[in-house]
Amino acid sequence: MCGICGEIRFDATPPDVAAVDRMTCAMTRRGPDGSGVFAKGSVALGHRRLKIIDLSERGGQPMVDPELGLALVFNGCIYNHRELRAELEGKGYRFFSHADSEVILKAFHAWGPDCVDHLIGMFAFAVTDTDSGTLTLARDRLGIKPLYLSETPGRLRFASSLQALLGAGDVDTSLDRVALHHYFSFHAVVPAPHTIYNGIRKLPPATVRTITRDGRSTERRYWTTDFAPHPDRSDWDERRWQHELLDSLRTSVRRRMVADVPVGVLLSGGVDSSLVVALLAEQGQRDLATFSIGFDSAGGESGDEYAYSDLIADTFGTDHHKIHIGTDRLLPAVPDAIAAMGEPMVSHDCVAFYLLSQEVSKSIKVVQSGQGADEILGGYDWYPPLQHTPRADTTAAYSAVFFDRDHAAITALLDERYHVDGDYDPSWEFVHAHQSAPGARTAVDAALRLDTTIMLVDDPVKRVDTMTMAWGLEARVPFLDHEFVELAATCPPDLKLAGGGKGVLKEAGRALLPSAVIDRTKGYFPVPGIRHLEGGVLDMVTDALRSRSAVDRGLYRPEALDRLFADPNGIRTTLGANELWQLALLEMWLQSMEAITTP
Repeated sequence: MCGICGEIRFDATPPDVAAVDRMTCAMTRRGPDGSGVFAKGSVALGHRRLKIIDLSERGGQPMVDPELGLALVFNGCIYNHRELRAELEGKGYRFFSHADSEVILKAFHAWGPDCVDHLIGMFAFAVTDTDSGTLTLARDRLGIKPLYLSETPGRLRFASSLQALLGAGDVDTSLDRVALHHYFSFHAVVPAPHTIYNGIRKLPPATVRTITRDGRSTERRYWTTDFAPHPDRSDWDERRWQHELLDSLRTSVRRRMVADVPVGVLLSGGVDSSLVVALLAEQGQRDLATFSIGFDSAGGESGDEYAYSDLIADTFGTDHHKIHIGTDRLLPAVPDAIAAMGEPMVSHDCVAFYLLSQEVSKSIKVVQSGQGADEILGGYDWYPPLQHTPRADTTAAYSAVFFDRDHAAITALLDERYHVDGDYDPSWEFVHAHQSAPGARTAVDAALRLDTTIMLVDDPVKRVDTMTMAWGLEARVPFLDHEFVELAATCPPDLKLAGGGKGVLKEAGRALLPSAVIDRTKGYFPVPGIRHLEGGVLDMVTDALRSRSAVDRGLYRPEALDRLFADPNGIRTTLGANELWQLALLEMWLQSMEAITTP
């Protein structure tokens, strides 16, 4: 895993290598083990390296193959790179390294942009034809690896982080009103291609974009999956579904051990991460490094789930590391975690992942994590209310249990300068279009499809990538293996929602996990010091929203702020998030980004 960036010019001038170098330097924490810049013709590429596969300098990037006339920068990991290498060697290709990045180069030469169909893994990459100057950008199927874009009439820049593009300069940082509407509807999720800034877009997941040096561009989505019954599985009973899903997850977990360095696990003590540990133990992993984090209690809420993570560590004999963060460390970490966010992310566990990653990165470079199971297998409490909803009423029912605010509430919250035009409700329309599309049989299927392919990408997945990479730590997410997702998408919703959610996974895991973990109440990454605003955290929130920068920006109506400050912990969103924290987080993030762009 690394950081990539680059520029392609459309105006017959050379690329701005200095700007590419600034972007590269801005991503040093994503790739602390090496760097490089390559420029030829209308294209320049930059790379920061985190050494995971082929630790030699032969695996460095930008990777250039003069014989093929291609140059590459790549972020991620291709789990089937050895199998693809053997297939490509059978076609006559010769390799100079053992890196998965070189496999992408050869695969691109062999199959062109369709090479993405052969890749199993997480990736964002850019390949340029050094003769024609054509640039191809691609992102993995579930959007695990980010790719941000900044385009003007004369050039296009791309980078793994939004901060890198800001650091390069020449970015329109006016606020995107549609993105703001999404932020306040979907707990800070802003679906691609939007970001908070008008001048920065995101390449959507499962997308390949090809740009020629005269500025012409084509874009195609190369993967999708139906959330509906598969005819070949119509006779599967509950036991068969349990077996097949667990076997698919077993394959996914095994794939994610591919590395030339040790691989550990972030162990929360929930079913998902516990299953990852159990399956690795089943496959013979010994002395597996596992990591859990906890915080001081606050507001009557416990700050750890050590009882469950300790139970799993003891059961499977892991080399367990229990990390406790006191309040004295939590408060100073908040602004640093916000500055590391590629986009504003309101979830309180961002700070937890940031601090956990800081500690884990001291002893290991790669971890597996349990993100994604709740969206894919129906683990959240907003799915059961949809179980008997008519298909045509999906969005009405979903918005009632999921949206933070309706259109009227957003209009009442934001200053009129940040309103979308007229009565247009972009968040409702976005969700309705997605949930009305063919390929989802029931209301639950439509909700799971949206959450798996959209909400998951720009909330927990982005959160984990951003916070781990802030410390040069690679996180791999086995529940987002695309083959596992394709299988799970066809599982009957009733099996998913059984047992309070993820029923089919829980029952499959009974043969491996202690009952206390299977039958526990669903937990979340507890950070009570942020969920409950008091003391230094409340002071930080107040300072941010009352600052000169916030007043000049004028995002929020004064009466809306007064209402929230009058009861800082009593007003919460549909899903229980602190509303005042949500407003303050965006303002603090914008101020952090201004520090990059201000000379």
